[in-house]
Amino acid sequence: MLSRKGFTLIELLIVVVIIGILAAIAIPKFANTKEKAYVASMKSDLRNLVNAEESYFADYTTYTTDLGTAYGESPGVTVTLASVSGTGWQATSAHNGTTKTCIIYLGGTVPSGSNEGEPYCN
Repeated sequence: MLSRKGFTLIELLIVVVIIGILAAIAIPKFANTKEKAYVASMKSDLRNLVNAEESYFADYTTYTTDLGTAYGESPGVTVTLASVSGTGWQATSAHNGTTKTCIIYLGGTVPSGSNEGEPYCN
């Protein structure tokens, strides 16, 4: 009797098809992961800005656009302060890897759909 060891061509093709199906399911799930990381980085920078602004406010009883070394942005993130006054401010953040932007409001008029001091991204 002849003893054969190994896999047949059909068995190998079935394994390749199964791996292809699993890859087709997994790749779209991981494609969105980078954008989620960018958005998390933008939100984190805005929360850090809240801490820096509140520390400045505690010392000088006003908000500022110049925090000096008290605040730094993450790589790729751009934070822009706008409408800074003695009673409140707002800021937006963007990342060069996504088209989404995040905004945060503290004091002053807070638009509907967002909470004061909480980053809102769209």
